[in-house]
Order: sequence, then structure tokens, then C-alpha cells
Amino acid sequence: MSNEDKYKGSCFCGAVQITVTGEPAAMGYCHCESCRHWSAGPVNAFTLWKPEAVQVTQGADNIGTYNKTPQSYRKWCKTCGGHVFAEHPTLGLTDVYAAVIPSLPYKPGVHVNYQEAVLHIHDGLPKLKDFPAEFGGSGEIVPE
Repeated sequence: MSNEDKYKGSCFCGAVQITVTGEPAAMGYCHCESCRHWSAGPVNAFTLWKPEAVQVTQGADNIGTYNKTPQSYRKWCKTCGGHVFAEHPTLGLTDVYAAVIPSLPYKPGVHVNYQEAVLHIHDGLPKLKDFPAEFGGSGEIVPE
């Protein structure tokens, strides 16, 4: 029996079910044009997990994949079109969209790609121009 926390989530219609286990590697907001368009919103709330912490428990055959670039394999339900997660193989992480796992206590720690923001959020969190240096970005912090 594991003592690790488990959080269940699903697509919009529930055909695809997932479970994430443990704690995310990071949580925050992405303001890049790609995430904004994919999420159909002015900002995307992310939770990043090691791939082995993310398990599709139902509907794996109902998951569609689109990758505009080799950095992101975006996954959605073929029935409802609801976005579920994105694999980031170059980072070794999987982004399970925060809204998909409502029972997870969402505690964002950073804003990334803030130079592209269309909705400026004044919450006191660090605002990175692009990505952290360890993920290939500049790591440069910009003002709120």
C-alpha cells in the first residue's frame, strides 16, 4: 500500500480517466501563444509530473494526440474534445492541466513566458520572461 497522494481526473465527458500520484514537480501558469490557443484562454494553468506518476485508467484508446512541435504532445478525448494532458519528452515531464484534476490543491509557484502575456496577473509570483534556465530558457525574471 502506498502512502502517496492520488488525484483522479477526467476529460470533459468522463470517457478518459486519469490518476496522478505523489506531488507535481511544479505548478504554475503559462502565457505562451501556443498554450493560450490550445486552452482557448488567456493563460494556461499547468501541473508538471514525472511521466510515471500519470496513469490513464480508462479510455486510453479514446485519446487523440497532436504535436505542433517535438516539445509537446498534446492529448485530448476523441469523444468530447476535452483536453487532458501534454507530454513534454524533451523535459521528461507531463503537464496535466490543473482544471482536469480538481481535487489537487493547486499551488502555483511561477508564471512562464510572461513576455507573451495578454492577461497580466498581479499575484506576487515570479514572472519569467520565457522558461527557467534548467529548461533551456533565459531564467530572466520580468516585472509584474
